[in-house]
Amino acid sequence: MPDGGAVLDPDEVRASVAQFLPGYMVPSTVLILDRLPVTAHGKLDRGSLPVPGATEGSYVAPRNPVEEIVAGVMTDLLGVDRVGAADGFFVLGGNSLVSAQLVARINDATGAALGIRDVFDGPTVAELARRVGGEGSGVRRSPLIPQARPARIPLSPAQLRMWFVNQYDPQSPAYNISFSLRLSGHLDVSALRAALGDVIARHESLRTVYPLTDDGPCQEILPAELAEPGLEVVRVRDADDLHARMWAATARGFDVADQIPLRAILFRADETNHVLTVVLHHILADGFSLNPLARDVAAAYAARLCRGAPQWPPLTAQYADYSLWQREWLGSEDDASSPLARQLDYWTTTLSGLDEVLDLPSDRPRPAVRSQSGGRVAFTVDERLHRSLIALAHRHDASVFMVVHAALATLLSRLACTDDIAIGTPIAGRGAAALDDMVGMFVGTLVLRCDVGGACSFGELLRRVRETDLGAFTHADIPFERIVEALDPPRSHAHTPLFQVMLEFRTIARPDLALPDLRVEALDSGDVAANFDLQLTVAEEFDATGGAAGMAAGLVFATDMFDEATARTFADRFVRILEAVAQSPDMPVADIEILDGAERAALTAVRGAPGAPPRTLAAVLAAGAAIDPRSPAIRFDGNEISYLDLDRVSTGLARRLIDVGVGPGSVVALGMPRSVEYIIGLWAVAKTGAAFVPIDPAHPADRIAFMLDDSGAVLGLTVAQSRDALPDALRWWTLDADRLMRDHTAVSPIRDTDRTTRLRLDQAAYLIYTSGSTGIPKGVTVSHRGLAAFADHVHKRCRTTPRSRALHFTSPSFDASILDFILAFGAGGPW
Repeated sequence: MPDGGAVLDPDEVRASVAQFLPGYMVPSTVLILDRLPVTAHGKLDRGSLPVPGATEGSYVAPRNPVEEIVAGVMTDLLGVDRVGAADGFFVLGGNSLVSAQLVARINDATGAALGIRDVFDGPTVAELARRVGGEGSGVRRSPLIPQARPARIPLSPAQLRMWFVNQYDPQSPAYNISFSLRLSGHLDVSALRAALGDVIARHESLRTVYPLTDDGPCQEILPAELAEPGLEVVRVRDADDLHARMWAATARGFDVADQIPLRAILFRADETNHVLTVVLHHILADGFSLNPLARDVAAAYAARLCRGAPQWPPLTAQYADYSLWQREWLGSEDDASSPLARQLDYWTTTLSGLDEVLDLPSDRPRPAVRSQSGGRVAFTVDERLHRSLIALAHRHDASVFMVVHAALATLLSRLACTDDIAIGTPIAGRGAAALDDMVGMFVGTLVLRCDVGGACSFGELLRRVRETDLGAFTHADIPFERIVEALDPPRSHAHTPLFQVMLEFRTIARPDLALPDLRVEALDSGDVAANFDLQLTVAEEFDATGGAAGMAAGLVFATDMFDEATARTFADRFVRILEAVAQSPDMPVADIEILDGAERAALTAVRGAPGAPPRTLAAVLAAGAAIDPRSPAIRFDGNEISYLDLDRVSTGLARRLIDVGVGPGSVVALGMPRSVEYIIGLWAVAKTGAAFVPIDPAHPADRIAFMLDDSGAVLGLTVAQSRDALPDALRWWTLDADRLMRDHTAVSPIRDTDRTTRLRLDQAAYLIYTSGSTGIPKGVTVSHRGLAAFADHVHKRCRTTPRSRALHFTSPSFDASILDFILAFGAGGPW
């Protein structure tokens, strides 16, 4: 903003800044404002700042052949009228995904070795042109051209994984890709059938089977005349019949080793109403393939209506050429200098030590086998917020994708209570122009791992995410499946390996199939498949002038674990984070408010009713016992133990424990199954003020040893039949209920002055160990204050009285056993 009426020139400002800052920190665009927009409170209104963009007055024509090439590539990719030497890729609407195409096409045209990092560090035409003559951050590769065909054509790495998955269960539709189009008007079925034949002849991938040979699976490309499409025409009665038959068509799998994994069915309602459903297996196509496929079908159908053959330009190469070219370029893992070896080393280092599962709060436990049943909640980001996010990205030399990634990582960190967040994202794998019109399996998956670090600002997190994403994009050639093999994480049917949340910046439009004399409408089956716990899909929208017009988003969730209301809450919190960081990007991540007012009010309620007295566990037990001391506390095998006797015998044991130093701050292990001895031991430990930790003697020895060491237990209580299953590293007292009941004498109640130290409400009452997402048990500590609030809540909800009875049916090593315990003894009833 000029001061005192001074006139500033944007180019002069950039040139001046460039004298003091490295190139990647020099802004690609400078806007001169008369004044800065402010809020009603006088603070900078970031959302009202104009989005930087090229202006007529700042246009600088390309000044040399390399700048002309770079500008031409940007013009083609971004669909703008012209691009000047000073124009920036992201300012003109570029994003992280399109940057891969930009790099590949500049490299193909110039023979350079640019990488995606070069686009972010030098996004203007002039800066990229200068980098063309330098080292570049990428790797030179030969252009894709038709390859010499060996007798056996191997599968591409991405295809190989699909092949193994398919052969495990050929009838599974999990990796089917399908689309359905309603065709209204006069349809020439013969012309459509011939058009499908033309397209299959054009694309070898659509007439390929994948048989198993002695050397492994391979691609067997059938001659076009042997791969005529079987366009099945099926008459349907009504909408319900149509939906049922469409579902049946898409729900059938393929045996890719024995048949071309392509199915085309035409559902006929009457002479002028049809629905075309096409189903393909992922081994021969990806989502990006649907657009070139639709274009080719439209061109061929139009030609066949005129009794001719389609006159389309030949493809630069076929998918088999790509698979051979890719294998040659990647090289061998045995060659440490090969791209494959170097990229594999990057990923094994980056993802080493990653937790097996991201534990998100869910409505139901994760099932042992995923059903892949899903639901979807849709939401939007309005135009104002979209503009602010674009401006935020530009200020940090980042992309909107990176801003969204950082916001999602923030949300997941808060939900899962961890700073180590891994998110998956798909990549098109189609940088080279030769791949634009090809039908094939190119899409890959990247794992984006970042350290959220609750103390850092969002701006700092965005810088971390930028480095994470650039590193991943730079090493995007190695198949995800090979990374999984190298890291060898525990495999499970319950979740996907390495990540369980997917972030997708969707740039795939529905296939646009324009057919003569027909109105074409895409149909949505309504079925949602959940391949991950959560999948966030975001699509930027722009107006006719290229300005921000908002973002359409959807959150797909696994219904095995989440209700729709929970997923909606996640989506609302995500938008709340975006709004917060757009307004205050320097806010510490830990201070970002993700709850709304209603959620905060609900949190207050579950802390315990106001006025619930904070008490120690010993006080809770004493209050229950005082209601009717001679009433039964325990019933078992036809016998009874009264509260009076249980109180006396446990007090005697507690005094013995105190004599050996057990007290507040220490932990005692209860290594025994459900038994009278367990109850006596628990009461005794509670009276000392120490915390108890249940240990199941039936658990594996290494698990028991870990829990005893991790908890810091100083002593253990057990029974004779369990002693041999417990390690000798800890001192164990063997209890016998009959002897304890027979030998006990009347002793005075234990007061706080009797304990080894003062007992405080926020000290641990007990520890419980979960199974742990990594297979390593995780200890959870519950305080006396928290347990007392829980007891108060349980008794009010369950309306327990001294006449209530509680069944002790839960293993002590499960947290639910505490509920049994509290239900009985907190109300003075029998257990």
